[in-house]
Amino acid sequence: MRADARKRLAVVLGIRPDVIRASLILRYLREDRSVDLRFIWSGQHYSDNLKDIFFRELDVPRADVELGVHGATDAEISAGVIARLYPVLEELRPEAAVFLGDTNTVIGCMAAAQLNIPVVHIEGCMRSYDWRMPEEKYRTISDHLSDRIYAYLEEYRAQGIAEGLNPNRITVVGNPIVDVLDEYYRGRPQRYERLASAAFFAERGLTRGEYYLMTCHRRENVGDHASLSRVLALAGAVARAVYFPASYRTQRMLKEFGLTLPRNVLMVNPVGYDEFLTLLVHSRGTLTDSGTVVEEACILQVASVQMRRATERPQVYDVGASVKFDPSLEQSEATIAGTVEKLERLYGARWKQPFGDGRSSRRIAEDLIARLHGGGLGTHQPDAYHVSVTRSYRDDGLRRSTIALGTSLIGLSCPTS
Repeated sequence: MRADARKRLAVVLGIRPDVIRASLILRYLREDRSVDLRFIWSGQHYSDNLKDIFFRELDVPRADVELGVHGATDAEISAGVIARLYPVLEELRPEAAVFLGDTNTVIGCMAAAQLNIPVVHIEGCMRSYDWRMPEEKYRTISDHLSDRIYAYLEEYRAQGIAEGLNPNRITVVGNPIVDVLDEYYRGRPQRYERLASAAFFAERGLTRGEYYLMTCHRRENVGDHASLSRVLALAGAVARAVYFPASYRTQRMLKEFGLTLPRNVLMVNPVGYDEFLTLLVHSRGTLTDSGTVVEEACILQVASVQMRRATERPQVYDVGASVKFDPSLEQSEATIAGTVEKLERLYGARWKQPFGDGRSSRRIAEDLIARLHGGGLGTHQPDAYHVSVTRSYRDDGLRRSTIALGTSLIGLSCPTS
């Protein structure tokens, strides 16, 4: 029994979009003095421009525990997260372990489940139904292991229920990226006005409002020669500069495939959040396969091309904020030109963002705290299932014999002949 009466909660994150999306949730949990928050970083992202700069710019304190997990494959990283997280959780014994999103880090929920520590999944029930994606597998596993799922939209909750998830475990909260942009972008206009100076764009070889911003990192895009070639063909068809902060894996795959960047594409190393938002807001639009970026663009009224075969965020199409481009399909010059033309027409358009009211982070934190103190986190007990479990827990149905044995058979020996 811990001497500290506070309720211990472990939050496990591992990549830069996690830091962005969880920044306010972490703040609100730390502010509550009844919570003993332990922040664990898997190490999936570890360089300064993929991790530390986001901690600094979003005022996120350093992690209490660094697992230091690295690997060349999804299997190595996932296995490393489970193996290294298990002893940490075994020692901490938190009331619950919180995971966010759909990355290799999320598969660490296996370690918590093995220790019978309740699992909380933020960003639950999202589905693209594209099984090529490792993220789709991680979402499915984490949702089914979770005791509490925070889904961003009613649409996602319905997907989870249709999949067989317990409706009582799913709470709809809205998308915390709305809150983050309200706090860190809209809440600091002077900071971003200073950043967006003439010198800022001149240093990058850009003209404000006359370039596109591109990101491309998904395994199904950068790990396939044909798909990555089509992404470059799309970028090359744009009659403007395309600024491309490329992940290190994307840069490595471009070299391995021997692909040459179109002349209008300016590739740079990954950038921090302040710089990225400045580039996004002052662009004509973004070409991206990132779920977070397509949400941010929609919220900030920036047009996008979603370079995905299937998406877990179809809402951007519903409101007319995004153009679809499928890199897995053969694309004629006319089709690519049509995609670019659609994107150009969206410049300056306005729509109502569909992701939430800006209170999601607080809802999640408050609900978590209430459940920590109210005992509402562990929902895998027999009486908490939404289906009948009586057959699994039934008696064997066999009756005891009515014939009493007069002599104990213990110690009797067999007669000899």
